[in-house]
Amino acid sequence: MTEMLPFLSGGDASTTPIHAIRTGEWSQWIESRPDAVKRLAAAHDFTAQNGRILLVPATDGSIERVLFGLGDAANAMAMGALAQHLPAGDYRIAAAPREFAATAVATAWGLGAYAFDRYKKRKRPAPRLAAPDGADMADASRLVLASWLARDLVNTPTNDMGPEALHEAAEAVAHKYDASFNATVGDALLDAGYPLIHAVGRAAQQAPRLLHLSWGDGNAPRLAIVGKGVTFDTGGLDIKPSSGMRLMKKDMGGAAHALALAQIVMDAKLSVHLDLYLPVVENAISGDAFRPGDIIKSRKGLTVEIDNTDAEGRLILADALARASEDHPALLLDFATLTGAARTALGPDLPPFYANDETLAAELASASVETSDPIWRMPLWDAYDGDMDSPVADLKNTGDGAFAGSIYAALFLRRFVDAPAWAHFDIFAWAPKERASRPAGGEAQALRACWRVLKGRFGQG
Repeated sequence: MTEMLPFLSGGDASTTPIHAIRTGEWSQWIESRPDAVKRLAAAHDFTAQNGRILLVPATDGSIERVLFGLGDAANAMAMGALAQHLPAGDYRIAAAPREFAATAVATAWGLGAYAFDRYKKRKRPAPRLAAPDGADMADASRLVLASWLARDLVNTPTNDMGPEALHEAAEAVAHKYDASFNATVGDALLDAGYPLIHAVGRAAQQAPRLLHLSWGDGNAPRLAIVGKGVTFDTGGLDIKPSSGMRLMKKDMGGAAHALALAQIVMDAKLSVHLDLYLPVVENAISGDAFRPGDIIKSRKGLTVEIDNTDAEGRLILADALARASEDHPALLLDFATLTGAARTALGPDLPPFYANDETLAAELASASVETSDPIWRMPLWDAYDGDMDSPVADLKNTGDGAFAGSIYAALFLRRFVDAPAWAHFDIFAWAPKERASRPAGGEAQALRACWRVLKGRFGQG
């Protein structure tokens, strides 16, 4: 990344110092400070509690320094709260815990500095940070900009982010990195062998499509990334209640994540041959909508009985995963806002992932901890696989009962995957409320962990 980012300052002497302090270190820190600072902290009951900010004034009324409380357990992502809540100005990190990697601090600040201002301008400029000593700002910047891209796409309502607009966004990323780009649109999906994508999206005003971005050295290991792009999900004829439909602008969050990760890969010139597949549809209702009970032959040749039209994301992913598998990728990753069951199990902030390879699963789990990017492995539980049997087709698109919905979805997808290493992320792509480095609204999940694994596996060019 070469562009000057709005959350970065030049780092000259006029920047305001920030001291990030653990609660357990507070007594020692404050002991050697001037009496005025001691009285100020006591008046505000500040003892470096987690998330607390204390502005220490200079004699001229400006901010002389910032004290930021970390509690005793916060990780580097906590630093993003400063970008959300400090007054506009230029700052630098004067002191922080030794275990806070400089690149992670810069990344956290950039994530916290985000604001979705397409329709409502932010009230004040974001505070700016001088690059921390030792930070890999190229890596921090590409992570931040990719996360901003995913957030922007998810936050944009469907009237401005339907299949055509998401198509344009993906094509713009391809153009920026000189990647090849191909789109199969409308009835051409049937001729090209993507009947499930066509069935789910055919009722909408904007035609369904499969987007394919290809980039990199044809002789390098093949990396495939797939993302669910349902730009709005009514539930189809099995229509959602209004409460369940309210946030369905975010149902293309998987495509947003896949595109964001592809952008990171290309920007870093990772040593791979990248294939990005985005099945993009709107699950609308009209006289041409697909129906419960329909049986549709997939690209892979398996026939699928439609048990519920609101389990549509796995259908479009099935065709895309089958296509991605045809090129024998060394690694296949998919992202989807697939099931409410995942949120019931783990909540909005901890997306589950499923993997068919123990080494990959271990790498992802380790990267999650190293990057403070929470994900949690869930099982591809073989005993449930038969619950998707159909008496009239090879399988149906739901399980037999109301339980294990996220596992059923992952098992369904597994039927269409042929890759030695595959991971499926059942993400929420949404932050119900603000947390450190994360404003409320569209959210990028698992990107930092996945990027750590990709760097480790393939290395940069």
